[in-house]
This record gives sequence, C-alpha cells and structure tokens, in this order.
Amino acid sequence: MPTPPTPKAFFKVVTPAEALELLRQVSAVDSEVVDTVEARGRVLAEDLHSRADLPHFDRAGMDGYAVLARDTFGASTGLPAYLTLAGTVEMGRAVTRRLLPREAMCISTGGMLPPGSDAVVMVEHTEETGDGAVEIHRAASPWLNVIRVGDDIRAGDPVFPRGRRLRAHDLGALTGIGIASVRVYRKPRVTLVSTGDEIVAADREPRPGQVRNINQHSLAGLVAECGAELNDLGVVADDAGDLRAALAAGLDWGDLVLLSGGSSMGTRDMAVDVIRSLPQAGILFHGISVSPGKPTIYARAAGKPVLGLPGYPVSALVIFDLFAAPLIRALSGENPPAAGARRNTVRAVMDTNVSSQTGREDYLRVTLERRGDVLHASPLPSKSGAIFTLVKADGMVRIDLNREGLEQGEEVEVLLF
Repeated sequence: MPTPPTPKAFFKVVTPAEALELLRQVSAVDSEVVDTVEARGRVLAEDLHSRADLPHFDRAGMDGYAVLARDTFGASTGLPAYLTLAGTVEMGRAVTRRLLPREAMCISTGGMLPPGSDAVVMVEHTEETGDGAVEIHRAASPWLNVIRVGDDIRAGDPVFPRGRRLRAHDLGALTGIGIASVRVYRKPRVTLVSTGDEIVAADREPRPGQVRNINQHSLAGLVAECGAELNDLGVVADDAGDLRAALAAGLDWGDLVLLSGGSSMGTRDMAVDVIRSLPQAGILFHGISVSPGKPTIYARAAGKPVLGLPGYPVSALVIFDLFAAPLIRALSGENPPAAGARRNTVRAVMDTNVSSQTGREDYLRVTLERRGDVLHASPLPSKSGAIFTLVKADGMVRIDLNREGLEQGEEVEVLLF
C-alpha cells in the first residue's frame, strides 16, 4: 500500500490582532487632486482648514420678522408690541438699509439680517395689521432665531483630517467654505485571482465534484464597496505555472493581489510555493487563529501585499470582512477606527448555548428576532461551504479566543452586515 503524501505544514499561526497589525503596516497609495463634487467615497490626503466663516453674514434661522430684540420685550398675545413694517429682505441680496428702533422687516429663512437688528420673531407669533404695522405676540431675546457669522465654522478652523473618507454631505460642507478641489489618495488597484479546477461558470451545469463560481463575484462586489479599482483575472487552473503568471500580472498592475482558494493544507494547493517563487517574496503568516477562515495567507512580493483567502465561500467572505477590507482601506489612506470605535452593532440575547475552542476567535453567524422588548440572536449552521448561512444571517457574534463558548441568555454584541 503506497504511503500517503505528507501535507504541507502551516506556517506560524497568528492571532487576529497580530494579523490586523501586520495588514495595517502597508503604505498608502499616492495621491491626486480631484474636484470636490467628484470626491465622494475618496480619502483625504491632506488636512483641511476652513477658508471662510460660515455663514459669512448674520442670517435668519426662521421665516418671520427681523427686529431689535429690545423693542419686543414684554410683548404677548394679549398685549402685543406694534412695529412699523420697513420692507422685505430680498433673498440673495445684501441689505444696506439699517433697521431703526420700533421697526421690523419681513425676512425668510436664510435671508441676510438687516444692520441694526439682532433677532427674528417667527411668523407664527406675528400678524400684519394692514396699515403698515406688524403685531409682535411674543418677546424675542437678542440673537433669537439668528445664525451668526461663523456659527457653523470660523475661517482657519480645522475641517477634516487627512485619512477621512468623504461622505456625500461632507462635499456640501467643503463647497460651502469655498474648497472646490481636494487632494485625495487615488483608488487602490486590486487584482482578484480565483483558483480551482473544480470551479465552473454560473451558467454551466456542474458535474459531480465541480462547483459553480461563488467567491469571484462576491469578492468583486466587496472590493468595489471598499472604494478600490478591480482587475478580475478570473479562474486560474491548479497549475503552478498558470498561477505564477496570474500573480505576476496582478502584481504588475495592482497595489494588492487577492487570491481566492489555494490556501489550505491540501496536497494540490500550491499557493505558498508559487508566492515564494515571486521576486522579493516573503510569507508573513499562513494561518490566523480564527474560525471560519484559519488557512489565510499573507505575503509580500515585488514590494506589494498578497492576501490568500480560503476557498470555502463563507470563510472567504468572513475573512474579507475582517481582514481584507481593513487592508484595502489602509492602502487607500483611510485612518483606522479610533480606539473603541466599532462598526454598526446591536446588543442581543443568545437563544442557545454555543461551544467554542479556546485559543481561536470564532465568528458565529446569527439571525435576529425581536420578541417584546428583547432582541434575540439565533445561531446558524457554521459550515464554511454553506453560502446561504451567510445570506440569511443578520450579523456575526464574536467569541473571544479566551472563551469556551456562549451561554443561553447571555447578552452579546452583534456585528451587523
């Protein structure tokens, strides 16, 4: 009887925290200047300071009447103050006429406050008499319903730090203070290489032993969600020469190569040997003490990172969420979350006991259901190849590597998808 082949040994397995520390040591890509209106989702490559006061004139915060606050003191519905109507503030035009004592001027929200006035009485608390006067039914304190110069931001104040990923409403704030262009990091270029002789296209009927391509399309979408450019090289056969050529092409084009499959100890998996054959190559780790997704490879070749994801769909997608996404965001120049800052989470109560292996950080897929005032988390099957367990899940519960599991009724934090 022939002796079975000896499986290749894992390299040193690192903890999730150690893996993240290594991944975040990459240098950000270079930068470029883009128009602010085109900068949504881009990461700032410079600190920004305001170039102007916002607003740059005192403006009304409500529809109503601009007044001198002291002229309204003591006014009420039963004993209104009567002020002379001195005109209407035109939107978009400077007001040059000074408001005199015992006068009021009609003004819309956002209109420039007339010189001399220091408050706006809401229109609901007024009534025009028809003879050139307006009744004031409620007293106004100085600067009531007024947005003063610089109330939003002062010239020279810090706006956003380098490393901030710009959101849609950030763009409005920037244009509001006269910043029409910004320096941002360019989008990282990510090459995706999938491996496996058993993988067939979605429109093909798989034969026994074959599976349709799941990882490639899911990972492509996740790369786009991270704000990166994608070069998808498709599925490469389990051939060392073909895989080496694909990785070399990916490194030549991109800033990062994501390899889907080829990271386990199976005798046909050759990813580690192929990566080590590339120029300036070195394996930083081969294995993370996490489930699912332990057989994850991280290497550098030709001065660029290579991340090998497990082949099983759930493992690949969970590892992308936990490790590949932070790596891509680091390449894009985005600041890591502040200490204690987490993604969107909710608190829930475990429905059942769940066991776990100490020394390994487990990520348990769960569904959420509210019963009365309590949110309950129910575990889903944990098989790494069952993609629909991930589709059905509302989020994941992290089980610390020092825990032996979770107890029914225990309150946990759920990382929402």
